[in-house]
Amino acid sequence: MTADVDNKRERKPENRVKIFDTTLRDGEQSPGISLNPQEKLEIAHQLARLGVDIIEAGFPITSPGDFEAVQLIAREVEGPVICALARTAKQDIDAAWNAIKDAERPRIHTFIATSDIHIERKLQTTRDDVKGQARAAVAYARELCDDVEFSPEDGSRSDIEFMAEVIQIAIEEGATTINVPDTVGYTMPHEYAEMFRKLYELVPDLKKVTVSVHCHNDLGLAVANSLAGLMAGCRQVECAVNGIGERAGNASLEEIVMLLHTREPSLGLWTGINTREIARTSRLVSRLTGYPVQPNKAIVGRNAFAHEAGIHQDGVLKDRTTYEIMDARTIGLESNQIVLGKHSGRHALRKALEELGLRVDGAALNQAFQRFKEIADKKKQVTALDLEAIVSDEIKHRPQAFELVAFDVEASSRRTPLARVEVQTPDGEVRSGSFTGDGPVDALFSAINAAVGKEARLREYRVGAITGGRDALGEVTVQVEVDGRVASGVGVSTDIIEASGKAYVRALSNALAESAAAEAEHHLQQAAREVPTP
Repeated sequence: MTADVDNKRERKPENRVKIFDTTLRDGEQSPGISLNPQEKLEIAHQLARLGVDIIEAGFPITSPGDFEAVQLIAREVEGPVICALARTAKQDIDAAWNAIKDAERPRIHTFIATSDIHIERKLQTTRDDVKGQARAAVAYARELCDDVEFSPEDGSRSDIEFMAEVIQIAIEEGATTINVPDTVGYTMPHEYAEMFRKLYELVPDLKKVTVSVHCHNDLGLAVANSLAGLMAGCRQVECAVNGIGERAGNASLEEIVMLLHTREPSLGLWTGINTREIARTSRLVSRLTGYPVQPNKAIVGRNAFAHEAGIHQDGVLKDRTTYEIMDARTIGLESNQIVLGKHSGRHALRKALEELGLRVDGAALNQAFQRFKEIADKKKQVTALDLEAIVSDEIKHRPQAFELVAFDVEASSRRTPLARVEVQTPDGEVRSGSFTGDGPVDALFSAINAAVGKEARLREYRVGAITGGRDALGEVTVQVEVDGRVASGVGVSTDIIEASGKAYVRALSNALAESAAAEAEHHLQQAAREVPTP
C-alpha cells in the first residue's frame, strides 16, 4: 500500500521519533544566510506550530547577535525544547546557558571531535585530552542544566572503540542525549547502521539515553543515512527545513517527516509533527534566508505534485493515487483563496494573519496594514500567499541597516539606462548616488554602491512571482559579496525595480553585518585561546 493515509496501527511510545530542528543553527551557517533576531524568532514560532520537539536556536558564543536571538527565542517560544550549541570551553557553555536559561525547557548541546584527523589536524591535541575535555564539559553543563546533549563530532569517521569511550564518559557525567553525526556526509546507510549497532554493544548505557542522528548531504545520502540510524535504534533525528546547512546541507526535515508519515505501516516509526504546516514553514524559511527551493525538490518543490505527461495526467484524473503517494493537502498545500481587498480594515487583516498562524499586533500590525494598503491599491485582490510575503518582507527590515528611501530610473533602447537613488544609512544620514548600467537593474545597483560607498559585487539575482497574474507581487532575491563576505537579501513589491533595490540594499546590509560579526568572532577566538578549557 503506497497511498498516504492516516494512522494504520497502534503507535508505540518507544517508536516515537523526536524531531530536532537545526535550521536556526546549522542551517543559518549556509553561505549568504544572515538572519536577524526577529527573523529567527518568527521562524522559531513557526517551528513550534509545526510541532518540532527541539529547536537548536543557535551558537550563542559566536556573536552578540546570535546570543540575543537565542535568548529571545528562549523567552518567547513555548512548546519545544530550546537548545543552544557550545564547544567544550567553559565560556561557550556559560554563553549557551545564559542564552537559554529562561526557556520553559532548556537544553545545552556540547561537542568535541573524536576522529583522528580532527584531533590531530584541527584540535592539534591528543585522544586523552579529548576525553578530559568531554568529561569536564558535560559535567559542567549538567550542573547548569538537567538536559544535556553531547556529540562526538565527525563520529562516522572516528575509531569506534575510542568514540565509545568518549560516549561512555559523557553518559557517566549526565548527558541525556547522545548524537553521533555524519559531519562531512561521508558514510553510507549500511555503514551508519552498523556503527550504531556496534556502539550499542560497546556502550550498554546507550539504551538509557536518547540516541540521535545528524547527517549531512555531501553525497546525497543525508535522509537515507538518517533512516538507517533510526532503523538501528536511534530515536532523535537532527534536520533542517528545506535541507539547508553547511556545504550541501543537512537532512531535509520535510523529507524525513513525510518518509516516516507515508511509510509508517512498514516502518512503525512516527513523529509528533503537524504535517499541514510543512509547506508554510518551507516558504517562510525560503523567504527569510533568501535560499530558493528547487522546483523538483521532494515534498515542497513546486513540481512535487505537478503532472505534465499525458499518461500521468490521465491517471491522476481517474485516481490520484495512481501517481501520487501523498495527498498535497497533508503538507498544507491547498487552493490559494482570496482573502482581502483594498477596502478591508485592520481587524480583517489581523484575522486573516491569525488564520495563517501569524501573530501581529501594535506597531507591527500598523506597519503590515500600511504595506497591505499599498499593495491592495495596486492589486485587485490580496491572497494568502501575498499576505505571507508582505509580513515576511516586513520582518526582513533591520532597524540598524541601510534603507532605500527613493529611486528614479531612466531606461530606453536609445540611451544607456541611468539610475538615481537616496539611501538612508544606519545612523540616519541620507546619501545620494547615481550611475549608468547595462540595464535598469544594473544601473540601480551601481547607484546604490555609489551612495553607500561600497563596491559590492553581484553574485546572484533571481526574480519570482508570488502568485499568478499581471498584478502579481514580485519577489527578488539578491546575493552580493562585500570585502570577501557573501550575503543575500529579499525584496517584495508589485514593481520589480523597487523589489530589486530593496533586496540589494538588504543584502548589502547583511554582508556588512556579517563582516562586523566575523571580526567580533575573531576577537573572541583570540580571547578563547588565552583561557584554558575545563
